[in-house]
Amino acid sequence: MNFYSNNKRNFSWRETTDPYKILVSEIMLQQTQTQRVITKYEEFLKTFPTLETLAQSSTQILLTAWQGLGYNRRALYLKKIAEIVMHEYNGILPKSSNELLKLPGIGKNTAGSIMAFAYNAPSVFIETNIRRVFIHEFFYDKTDIHDTEILTLIKQTLPRENIREWYYALMDYGAYIAKQVPNPNRKSRHYTKQSKFEGSLRQIRGKILKILIEKPQKTVHLFHLLNSPHTENAVKQLLSEGFIEEENGYLSIPY
Repeated sequence: MNFYSNNKRNFSWRETTDPYKILVSEIMLQQTQTQRVITKYEEFLKTFPTLETLAQSSTQILLTAWQGLGYNRRALYLKKIAEIVMHEYNGILPKSSNELLKLPGIGKNTAGSIMAFAYNAPSVFIETNIRRVFIHEFFYDKTDIHDTEILTLIKQTLPRENIREWYYALMDYGAYIAKQVPNPNRKSRHYTKQSKFEGSLRQIRGKILKILIEKPQKTVHLFHLLNSPHTENAVKQLLSEGFIEEENGYLSIPY
């Protein structure tokens, strides 16, 4: 913990134990670099300061607040979580991993991180920096390392108290290692290199949503101006997932 005392990183979400604010930060941090989350986290909470305000928001306002983070599906997950918590849990985010796992967009690692950071509970989870630390320290000569091997070690080394700070320390040490040595995570069985964003289906989905946020109604045919082979598929996906809706040949984001 001496390393952490001298090198800890300061983030707004580390200054709170409010379960809602922790939830927002953990969903945002899924597949998104920390530096991109810092500003958006503060802006999002100004727009949606409580679970109730998020549950009552329109998709249009929600996606506007989410712009710049990518993977917009996570925004819909957050709204759906807020609706479920307000209606089924009296507005209180569940305090058990099993209950958290029932909520959309929350897997074992996100549930574990919420339990640790919101409730200081002795949960076991893994994320990229934690994975990097354990591979670097315990699997120097091994490749094709499965997360179950690392989770076993995490469980064995987990302290009896101060869980929150322990995980923060691991993450910060992992971020430090990333700057010092070739990425140990490449030895993980779960390592995948992120696919190219430019020209991808994901990029076109984002462009379509951005257009509809700025100009609420567009005909389907206008999106062919994007000049991408992914346009038709992107529109179909966004319609099926509830991001957008179509009426009389016009597309819009549901209010």
